[in-house]
Amino acid sequence: MFCACLLQINGKKTAFAPYFCAMLRIGTRGSKLALWQAHFTQSELARIGVASELVIIKTQGDLVQHLSFDKLEGKGFFTKEIEDALLRGDVDLAVHSMKDLPTMPPEGLVITAVSYRDNPADWLLVRREAVDPSQVFKLKQGAVVGTSANRRKAQLLDFRPDVQLKDIRGNVPTRLDKLRAGDFDAIFLAAAGVSRLGLDISDLLLVELNPREFVPAPAQGVLAWQTNRDDTATRLILKQLHHSDISACTNVERRVLQLMSGGCQLPLGVHCERDATGNYHAYAACEVDGVMKRARVSSTTNMGVAEELIRQLKG
Repeated sequence: MFCACLLQINGKKTAFAPYFCAMLRIGTRGSKLALWQAHFTQSELARIGVASELVIIKTQGDLVQHLSFDKLEGKGFFTKEIEDALLRGDVDLAVHSMKDLPTMPPEGLVITAVSYRDNPADWLLVRREAVDPSQVFKLKQGAVVGTSANRRKAQLLDFRPDVQLKDIRGNVPTRLDKLRAGDFDAIFLAAAGVSRLGLDISDLLLVELNPREFVPAPAQGVLAWQTNRDDTATRLILKQLHHSDISACTNVERRVLQLMSGGCQLPLGVHCERDATGNYHAYAACEVDGVMKRARVSSTTNMGVAEELIRQLKG
């Protein structure tokens, strides 16, 4: 394919003769949601005149379906195999749900760009038979709720200690099938995943959880584009897709995760947002020594916000 090449002359970008470059190879998981993310990446690249192809890679999280997240070894079990392919040069870039990425990448890899942010909230989907409007989250007493995320488990029990928790694995459509089959009274899903797949959930009660109160995973709703650090050509292309305003918030969220030395096993939620005047508002919830701790920080800058959240959580 041919790519537009730009020179900066006297502070102005000036196009000159196109040059030949290979089609970009995108590493991705094969689930329906991962493929949505990969196809979105392709469309974003096509918008700036760059062709691409998909390389589907199975990860530990895809292969091991009988264990909950806290039973899987290590961190990055939805990303490691894709990162290995990137390091080998089998793919040119990887697209991830940013919430799945460990905060310490393998040596030589970097997050080059991040996407827009979809709805960051968690949604609780409830079977009609399990609805009780008088209860918190409109969920009947003693309901069986499906989730494999320690963060969701800890926060739900803080609000509703009467519920029964049951691990659930599988992609988004599979989880919905299990709910409809009666295996659970309710399940958690990320709002972004449901909306991106365009799924019909009209037969279920949707409880939209406020991310300031039921705090989502760090960087939930954001895609991360990862590359080799030294692949300047690919990085320059992806920089054209980068959302710096979103990155300013996810940097806070992932910094908290890093300082807490956590991964998917840590019962931690962090959410940061900017208001119309540019101020930052950050929220965190974490189970510390068996006690749910919550923190909130507002600031004109994102500098030091993560550290203040940590101070409050550990104080």
